[in-house]
Amino acid sequence: MELFNYFRSSASYRVRIALALKGLDYDYRAIHLLKQEQHSEAYADLSAARLVPLLRDGDAVLSQSLAIMEYLEETHPEPPLLPADALGRARVRSLALDIACEIHPLNNPRVLRYLVRELGVSDDNKDRWYRHWVETGLEVVERRLVNEAGTGSFCHGEQATLADCTLVPQIFNARRFDCKLDHVPTVMRIFEHCMAQPAFANTQPAACPDAE
Repeated sequence: MELFNYFRSSASYRVRIALALKGLDYDYRAIHLLKQEQHSEAYADLSAARLVPLLRDGDAVLSQSLAIMEYLEETHPEPPLLPADALGRARVRSLALDIACEIHPLNNPRVLRYLVRELGVSDDNKDRWYRHWVETGLEVVERRLVNEAGTGSFCHGEQATLADCTLVPQIFNARRFDCKLDHVPTVMRIFEHCMAQPAFANTQPAACPDAE
């Protein structure tokens, strides 16, 4: 397998965690987003959206981090990243989507670039935009983790799931932009627990071969 990704991409980090949790080897292919390498002709032939991550597994080429993780779950089911019961699987997917669909798209680099370059938003207001959506989005996740019975040492129970793979990279980005995090203590407890696990720690941005 080959993973085309960028060390700071939170979506890429999700997939790196999932691969590590499942003990799967892969070739690391760096695509530097700030250098616009995703727009190269060679990469455009692989990725119609010209985004990362992209997983190539034999003749199969897969995009979108959650779809890639679901593919890994179906093709390499052990250890599982989804609970055995339907309700548990739905909860894990829902928590992952709270981050991947409600928080991440609003602070994606291409959105931030559009705010500044096309709409004339100042850097200070761009950062305010970023912090608002991250902080309010994580507050939703916090309320769910506090109020729902499924929460354990991880987002769901005592084993890492797709929800944790999605949560941890978002916290890395939140810290980079100095977001407030003291209002989400359960989120941060789970983050710290995850980071004590090799699959999360060894795939973090600073540990990547293209880290700067």
